[in-house]
Amino acid sequence: MDALALQQLCERVRSFIDECVIPREDMSRAHDIGWLDATTKELRAEADRRGLAVPQLAPRLGGLGLNWVSCVDVFAQAGRSFLGAGALGCAAPDQPNIDTLLQIATPAQQRRWLDPLIAGRVRSAFAMTEPAPGVGSDPRMIQTRARRGRGPGGEPGWILDGHKWFSSGAVGAAFALVVVRADEGPSWFVVDADNPGWQLQRSVASIDPFAYGGHGEVVLRDCFVAEDALLGELGQGLVYAQLRLEGARLFHCMRGLGLAARAMDFAHDYVLKRESFGARLSEHQQVQAMVADSQIDLYSARLVTTDVALRLDRGDSIRHESSMAKVFVSEALCRIADRAAQLTGALGMSDDAPIAMINRKLRPFRIYDGASEVHRAAIGKRALMRTNLDNTR
Repeated sequence: MDALALQQLCERVRSFIDECVIPREDMSRAHDIGWLDATTKELRAEADRRGLAVPQLAPRLGGLGLNWVSCVDVFAQAGRSFLGAGALGCAAPDQPNIDTLLQIATPAQQRRWLDPLIAGRVRSAFAMTEPAPGVGSDPRMIQTRARRGRGPGGEPGWILDGHKWFSSGAVGAAFALVVVRADEGPSWFVVDADNPGWQLQRSVASIDPFAYGGHGEVVLRDCFVAEDALLGELGQGLVYAQLRLEGARLFHCMRGLGLAARAMDFAHDYVLKRESFGARLSEHQQVQAMVADSQIDLYSARLVTTDVALRLDRGDSIRHESSMAKVFVSEALCRIADRAAQLTGALGMSDDAPIAMINRKLRPFRIYDGASEVHRAAIGKRALMRTNLDNTR
């Protein structure tokens, strides 16, 4: 897509978000999953009508065929609203699940699970995290097990047993991608939500608002799945996790850019109008410094995100760079939202303005898809290994 076409697309997305999506936000229903699903379904229909849905997917799949760099601007526009990514069909966990199914699912699996997900007819979940001592930031600690077995009719398949916690999207999902441990190593399976062995215990109350399907606690007890429920190859679960998370992290960065920009815009309008100590807030140097720091953070975060997107478009490995982007962008966006709250005072603490909700939405990004501390450890190790390698040549 050339620069002019991309600019026009961004303008169309921005108009859609401003005219249709932001007016539908209801802060009092930020954790109402049923309301969120119903509202998003209506907005998705309008996005389909306008030709804006699933823009990251190829035209043969109903999308616009955007490359990674083009997605930066488009997803940032969609991300300005808490409902924007869902309206365009590019919200987590569905969006990274779609990417995963496109890359490792068989054609039959894609017809069964991927096609309705792309069309927006169903939602999906992702189940990897477990309560202690199971997997958190270390996927090697998976406790949920898969063993070969037979179903009620004697058909061969797999029996899954374990306890999943904070499974994104689990409430109301049609199916879940589940990470378990088989004898061959970590492996992935698809489990339909109506499987009697998939038992949704509760929706875990959490800080983040407008989370599609919330975060479910699930028990898998004698959960039989057929042979065709295995995704990809046995024992390759850690490889698939990295494959899924690299792109997911970058899309999180893109969507977060939009929310942070919205927080800044709101704060700018506020300080230009609000008077204190005989002058508008915007005339105080401390306020100007906070505005400047936020501009620098947003500019830098966008550049970092765009650089990783360029590398993906070139086909480069981004394992190291995506970790750095995830840490820097998640923390920069939180700084921006926090300054916006400080600049708007008590209003920024209330749900009369979007600032408080933006802070709640952005804060978990420093945990989700790998905590900042885990990424820093990996970044440091890789950097030191490269230095050591260079010194031995």
